[in-house]
Amino acid sequence: MSGARDETVADAPPIPPPIMGNVPGSYALTVFRERHPVLVRQVARALPYDPDRRRALDRLLDEVVRDVMEPLEPSAHDGAAWAEWGRGRIGRRYVDVPFLWGESYFYRKLLEATGYFGDGPWRGVDPFGPMKQAELDGPVVDGEMAALDETAALPADERARALLLGALWGNRADLSFGITLEGDHERANGLVVDDGPLLWSLLEAAAPGRICLVADNAGRELLPDLVLADHLLTCGLAGEIVLHVKPVPYFVSDATPADVLACLRRLAAAPGRAGEAGARLWGAMEEGRLTLRAHPFACAPLPYSDMPDDLRKEFASASLTIMKGDLNYRRLVGDRMWPVTTPFAAVTGYFPGPVVALRTLKSDALVGVPERTLAELDASGRPWRTTGTHAMVQARP
Repeated sequence: MSGARDETVADAPPIPPPIMGNVPGSYALTVFRERHPVLVRQVARALPYDPDRRRALDRLLDEVVRDVMEPLEPSAHDGAAWAEWGRGRIGRRYVDVPFLWGESYFYRKLLEATGYFGDGPWRGVDPFGPMKQAELDGPVVDGEMAALDETAALPADERARALLLGALWGNRADLSFGITLEGDHERANGLVVDDGPLLWSLLEAAAPGRICLVADNAGRELLPDLVLADHLLTCGLAGEIVLHVKPVPYFVSDATPADVLACLRRLAAAPGRAGEAGARLWGAMEEGRLTLRAHPFACAPLPYSDMPDDLRKEFASASLTIMKGDLNYRRLVGDRMWPVTTPFAAVTGYFPGPVVALRTLKSDALVGVPERTLAELDASGRPWRTTGTHAMVQARP
């Protein structure tokens, strides 16, 4: 892999400490103390795992409750990489290492416990598959796809805006985020930052460009992402879209190639405009105008500033990279305790090309918020940084 963030980038701000999980009352601490134990139990119930897998899941549950990061088995196929990444961290408490790293390690251990990488019958079986499929098959998805018929009647600019916002707010459809929430999610309140006009100007200036779309969640979020991709291809803003997904299941609902195919089938089988978009996307994939990438770095516990050279070249060759979702945002800005008003462009100056982040706020990593907006949101007295009720479109040419 290439080195860490390039400190020679002009106007690069001082690097603050990483977000940690050992801060009382913090979102990260809630993830480790509440979300992870619940998730292990849910995974154990989701599929009829054999006694060996159930014992392995019980051991992982004990590990997260005790809050001690145990090493991977020596036979793990990527054991050497994790041993290097985890030097000085394995054996410590999950909450005492950087949040991004500790959370990533938990999901790697969960795949190990379910036998995803083993030689037995559970090899390659997505432990989150039942949850993903239930969401994709749900009636809510039928309604969301039917709503595409209404957007068809809008003027071109309004329709483009509606599809962008659909992809943005679809980021709330995050299975891991919903694990520890009770009742209905609070109503969405609006955009904290809206660089939408800059996003469209970048697309228009490079049309028909090569767009890298780095997906986040599967199911209800991936569907509007694919619809947005169809719009960019159909209207000539994109000549090719490279859809980056995870090579293996990760963070509960993160999209894999299998999830993309499931969503394409769901779209193609739908009536109306959704079905038409599904058919066009199916054809675009056959023609090579829509391609999939599943780079191993997508599941690394590292920020994008540490991306390997081949991935850096991939993003550098794109006319625009669109980063979807909270996890990609955390990796893009480094998951650190940035002063919230730190400019987005300064923090992402290392990125090898124009980049846009579409993200609903579900964790503490945050930059580029104007002081006045920050003051107004804080003065409301309501939580907004981690509740998924606010969103942002941030762009850097």
